[in-house]
Amino acid sequence: MSAADQGVAPVICIVGARPNYMKMAPILKAFARHEPPIPTLLVHTGQHYDAAMNDRLFSDLDLPHPDINLEVGSASHAVQTAEVMKRFEPVIESHGARAVLVVGDVNSTLACALVAVKRHIPVVHVEAGLRSGDLSMPEEINRLVTDSISDWFFVTEPSGRDNLLREGKPASAVHYVGHVMVDNLFYQADKLDNFETGHFETAGFKAAHPRYGVVTLHRPSNVDDADTFARIGGALRTVSEQLPLIFPVHPRTRGNLDRFGIDLGPRVTLVGPRAYMEFLNLWKDASVALTDSGGLQEETTALGVPCVTIRENTERPVTVDEGTNVLVGTDADRIVEAAGRAIQGQSKQGRRPALWDGRAAERIVEILARELCRAATC
Repeated sequence: MSAADQGVAPVICIVGARPNYMKMAPILKAFARHEPPIPTLLVHTGQHYDAAMNDRLFSDLDLPHPDINLEVGSASHAVQTAEVMKRFEPVIESHGARAVLVVGDVNSTLACALVAVKRHIPVVHVEAGLRSGDLSMPEEINRLVTDSISDWFFVTEPSGRDNLLREGKPASAVHYVGHVMVDNLFYQADKLDNFETGHFETAGFKAAHPRYGVVTLHRPSNVDDADTFARIGGALRTVSEQLPLIFPVHPRTRGNLDRFGIDLGPRVTLVGPRAYMEFLNLWKDASVALTDSGGLQEETTALGVPCVTIRENTERPVTVDEGTNVLVGTDADRIVEAAGRAIQGQSKQGRRPALWDGRAAERIVEILARELCRAATC
């Protein structure tokens, strides 16, 4: 329900990049179902925007189109963060805000949290407390700073709660609720069961390959360094000799494949970025996912798909401790060995973490409604 409908200041909900949409969709649904109604305002910063995929993504997620689009676009981290701040502040001035709710760890998360706290508006951080310990990752800096200025913290796994308490956050403000990404995943997987998938561009690949693996790579530490990317590429070529691979390629990653002259071989099929439903239709049936994505580590654990994470660290340790994820770094032998175990059906048997049950968004909205009233803003 919009703020205009209620005549009161809304909870402003921020999305900026593609992973934010998956996390925000179930939260907005939970807000819409809550009684009494809690007005919201959805702001898209435009940090990432692909005109060809935008409408399809919102449709796939059953996510309402944004009330406001700041249309910031791509830029350096500093310029982008500053531009989001400049364009978001007038939104607060025009609409007011009971709270600003941010998700994840992108530049828009940090920028909007900074504007809110400077205007003495409570900040709600969903997916709070995750830590990789690697300050070379822009996301790690965004996580640390956002948590340092947030008022309420909703965490996805025990490590998030432990990190926040160790950093001095009050226990009363830290809530272990499960994961809204998993809420959305279950919703979309159910929807996919009754969806006509034959029109997907990748349907032919699936039909031709009863067993296959899925690859995603986009982190600068992996794809912007020629030696590292060549080493990973060689491992993928070796894995593909055992199992055909399909690789939806991030634009920067594709550019570096060409620039560095990396040949992945004939059994790695390169395709463009896929919309959410089509990508889910790919990886949910894969024998293994090889990735450097944080979100895919969690989603594969939720659905029990073997995952090989090509990174030296992870801010999502529950996927390793309890789930199907194996952390292998960028060593080619370790990548090939871990993928081989999955191909042979010998990967570890993980389990779904506690509270990853599809109800995290309901818990968040119930707790937030209580906290807003306690703060005398209801």
